Amino acid sequence: MRLIIEPIVRVALLEDLGRAGDITTDAIVPEDTSVEAVIATRQPGIVAGLDAALLAFELIDPTLRIERCCRDGVRVSRGEKVARIAGRARGVLSAERTALNLLSRMSGIATATRALADAIAGTKAKIVCTRKTTPGLRVLEKEAVRHGGGANHRFGLDDAMLIKDNHIALAGGVRPALERARQCAGHLVKVELEVDTLDQLADALEIGIDAVLLDNMTPETMRRAVAMVDGRAITEASGRINLETAPAVAATGVDLISCGWITHSAPILDLGLDIA
Repeated sequence: MRLIIEPIVRVALLEDLGRAGDITTDAIVPEDTSVEAVIATRQPGIVAGLDAALLAFELIDPTLRIERCCRDGVRVSRGEKVARIAGRARGVLSAERTALNLLSRMSGIATATRALADAIAGTKAKIVCTRKTTPGLRVLEKEAVRHGGGANHRFGLDDAMLIKDNHIALAGGVRPALERARQCAGHLVKVELEVDTLDQLADALEIGIDAVLLDNMTPETMRRAVAMVDGRAITEASGRINLETAPAVAATGVDLISCGWITHSAPILDLGLDIA
């Protein structure tokens, strides 16, 4: 995992340090000053992003002593310690903001995902994320979704086929779009089709499909769609689903509920670093 996340953390640090480094800390804090610092929560939630956050400190100063106080995916209350960092003060302060940005962002996503997962508890549906992620941070954000109790949709355009409304329009209909996709898909590539109507769904089932995305349907229409599929394909619901609407959607019997806001609009989890 480090091979994947280290380039992300390095880019974030370079963005913050610029060409001259932390000129404020270098001016004020003597080079030999040592500190002990604690990262703690300022509100309850689910922790995620610890690997990336703590790597920021390590990359700035490999001599820092870093101790995890919890693991990703755990529920924490306000005031709980997440990590301790000890060593040269300049390294701690220079990495602080990058580390907290990553940790707060990912923990916010995990917390939002957990809230949705809890809202549909008792149904067979799972919460899945989309490609509506922050450029450059997709791998971390999708990992945060998993720590929050969700699952991942495709990571990019190259690992599965998802035929959407614009594809259907350009192909001239559901049938030609699906037939062309089937001709090109490798034996390990799944094909999913977005449908807005039950007629489109009927065409897809006649040809054969791995998964159907039931987009912006009412719960009643969605329930009829699930009955039509009758286990022949994975059913996924989408369309501005939130905490209020998710329970009714899950009750229709869909397998998956995709939700973009858990990655593009989830509020951060407030965490802070304090010198002990």
